[in-house]
Amino acid sequence: MDVPPAATSPRAKPAGTTTEDVADVQDARGWLAGARARLFAPVDVAPLAYFRIVLGAAMIWEVIRFFQHNWIWRYYIEPTFYFKYYGFTWIEPWSGAGMYTHFILLGVAAAGVMLGLYYRASAVAFFLGFTYLFLLDQTNYLNHFYLISLLGMLLVILPANRAWSLDILRRPRLASSTVPAWTVGLLRFQLAVPYFYGGLAKLNVDWLQGEPLRMWLAKASAGSPWEPLLTSETVVYAMSYGGMLFDLLIVPMLWWRHTRWWAVAWLASFHLINSQLFHIGIFPWLMLAATPVLLPSRYLRRAAAALRLARPRPNPDDLGRVVPSRIAGVSMAVLALFMVVQLLFPLRHYLYPGYSSWTEEGNRFAWHMRLRQKYAKATFYVTDGKTRQTWEVDPADYLTRRQRAKMPKRPDMILQFAHHLRDRWEAKGFEQVAVRADVVAALNGRDSRRLVDPQFDLATAERNLRPASWILPLEATPTADTVDTANLSAATR
Repeated sequence: MDVPPAATSPRAKPAGTTTEDVADVQDARGWLAGARARLFAPVDVAPLAYFRIVLGAAMIWEVIRFFQHNWIWRYYIEPTFYFKYYGFTWIEPWSGAGMYTHFILLGVAAAGVMLGLYYRASAVAFFLGFTYLFLLDQTNYLNHFYLISLLGMLLVILPANRAWSLDILRRPRLASSTVPAWTVGLLRFQLAVPYFYGGLAKLNVDWLQGEPLRMWLAKASAGSPWEPLLTSETVVYAMSYGGMLFDLLIVPMLWWRHTRWWAVAWLASFHLINSQLFHIGIFPWLMLAATPVLLPSRYLRRAAAALRLARPRPNPDDLGRVVPSRIAGVSMAVLALFMVVQLLFPLRHYLYPGYSSWTEEGNRFAWHMRLRQKYAKATFYVTDGKTRQTWEVDPADYLTRRQRAKMPKRPDMILQFAHHLRDRWEAKGFEQVAVRADVVAALNGRDSRRLVDPQFDLATAERNLRPASWILPLEATPTADTVDTANLSAATR
């Protein structure tokens, strides 16, 4: 008696399944298995350990700078009103000396990260402590603070204490010369993102016409022997286009061995010039110090050998270790999701109408670095809906100097302040309170013009992520060679 073919096959094809379908499934499984093998392959731990030391040391320096310059008082204690991020309005500053204590503990956590001492707890404390400061007030937003928060989050999950750390003195079996490839790849990816998107953001009409770099170079070189050179149109355009190409190309050039050392020289000169001309804080030094992470690991190993740093031996616990497919699959999915968010989130400003440097919609968290010089001044008018009595409000009565400099340039902060005024007047017993703002701004050398509709009642505007209809548009091309700032107070510049 003949036996049906299906009965003799251990893996019979479902009805209607073709040979091509089976081949496609097998190819997909093979690709996933290959990707998993590459992501979990052992690679040198040196980049992680080195970056742990760099970031920890940089943040100790930053904490010291906050104490030296009295920034803790100016940024977090002096204000009586804080501009909150959407979804994080519940975050409040510590009272009394709490903010100083917070910075001391943040420095301790950074030291723990740098030394690799109780590393995981130190990394968690640093990430939460720094991100808390970052979210307290939009006034203090800086792209490199956002980057540090992201890097702090990554350190929480990366095994960066498996070499050159005090933890391996406490727990010798923790030491290892290798880590899974995805850990180093993820760190390199995060360091590369600001470069590429910083260059992509420079592909706009102002930057390609030399603004605002033209104004910045004139200010930075005023009265110096370098002024004739730095204010020449040749240098302005060379630095504008050179900066754009640097951001777009520097990471691929570091990876390609034929251009690697040219790229290192370019990167070093770029960050050193930026640090001297524009005084942009810790960012150029951090990115310069992080450069070895983007290079092949052998260079760090050679440097470690020259410094006589011990090379960890392979950890017996790691030899032959097989990552369960379920854990590997979840890890790959989370890793892919994080990378997709990092790739797409900076592009959200394209979903908003208008020029993002003017409207500011989608501008934060997009790596829009040094793209605009914006002067602005705002006057607010509060009206009692019953009596129609109107009060002219000077923001100086409610905001610090730094807040007054930032708020008039950013419509979302203008709206928050308008709501704050509405709430204060309602607390006094007034009803149907209306708040309007007359905001004059000048962007990248253009003539001054109104940023928001002065007739719109901001008290009625809902704060959300949708495009704001009350922001007035801006023409795409400059209308003047110089900025008319005669009617703008120096405090807002």
